[in-house]
Amino acid sequence: MKTVAVKIVILGSQGVGKTSLVTRYETKSFQKNTSSTIGASFSNVEAIIDDVKVKMQVWDTAGQERFRSMAPMYYRGANAALLAWAHELTHRVEGELMLVVVGNKMDLAEQRVVPAATARNYADSIGAPFFETSALDNTGVQEMFQEVAASMVQQAETNTNPNLRVYSNEQGKNRRGSILQLGEDGGERARGGGCC
Repeated sequence: MKTVAVKIVILGSQGVGKTSLVTRYETKSFQKNTSSTIGASFSNVEAIIDDVKVKMQVWDTAGQERFRSMAPMYYRGANAALLAWAHELTHRVEGELMLVVVGNKMDLAEQRVVPAATARNYADSIGAPFFETSALDNTGVQEMFQEVAASMVQQAETNTNPNLRVYSNEQGKNRRGSILQLGEDGGERARGGGCC
């Protein structure tokens, strides 16, 4: 089975539910009381898309203003960004980056600040899919991560993202622990093992 390694960052203001989205996807549960993220944390999650295993390293970045200056270090090498905020993202990522606009906490519809149409128009304007989610009741969370995984598989199969790391079990038998990385010419080159 082929494996695609993906780095995803989730960005947004404090209190929008970034940690809850990641926790819901990873553990299939909701924790009502979570503490604020300091700096960043990451989780490893997997999805299977069309017989391809997608190993996603999801970086949950702190939303507090005092940590914003650290965010670019977490974007580096990212393949996708989940935007759980309405602020403009400064692109500091080299290569292809999938953006996803996330309207979280849809279970709190009566407290909605950004109308769905506004969020959808913003997503359309930056060429990003838009998902309304609720980590509390698990609405849209699985679908959002599955969409990212499917997009990464498509990019790996069409060689449109040279930053994706693609592993192949058959080729990996000869080079235990190697990562097959697509080169700019579309050819594969081996690289030592390591993390996303």
